[in-house]
Amino acid sequence: MKESVTAAVRQILTDYLHENKLRKTPERFALLDAVYSFNGFFSVQELEDYLEAHHFHVSKATMYNTLNLFMRMRLVNCHRLESGTRYEAGYANSSHCMQICTMCGKTTEVKSPELTATIQTVRLKRFRREGFSLYIYGTCSSCQAKLTREKNKRTKNK
Repeated sequence: MKESVTAAVRQILTDYLHENKLRKTPERFALLDAVYSFNGFFSVQELEDYLEAHHFHVSKATMYNTLNLFMRMRLVNCHRLESGTRYEAGYANSSHCMQICTMCGKTTEVKSPELTATIQTVRLKRFRREGFSLYIYGTCSSCQAKLTREKNKRTKNK
C-alpha cells in the first residue's frame, strides 16, 4: 500500500513539475519520499533529522519552499498548533475527518457516517468533488484536565 502511494505522489510531482516547467531536482523527490515515510504529523526539524540520518542534506530554505509547493499541490497539510507547526502527508487520506488537540497535537480520526454523508450530499455548483478533509481543532480531555489542575493550583495559592 505505502509503495503504491509513494509511486502515485511521485508521479503527481513529476507531472506538476513538467506542466509548470519547474526543475525535477533530487531534493524535491527526496523530501517527498521523506514526507511520505512518516506515519502522522512531523515537524521541519524531524524532517531535517530524517534526511540527515539518510545522508541527504537539504537547506532549511529548500525545505520550506518545497513544503509550500507540496501544500499547493495538496500533497501535504499544515497544522499550526500551540506546540508549533506540524505537517502531514495528505494524498493517502482523500476523504477523512480528524480532531486535533491544539495543545499537545494528539490526533484522532472521527468516524461519523452522518457527517460524511452530509458532506457528500452537499451540492456544489460547477465543481466536481474529489475528496474532502475536515479538521476539528480543540483541546483533548487530557489537556483540559491539566488546565483545570493548573487553574485550581493558582487559585489555591492566591
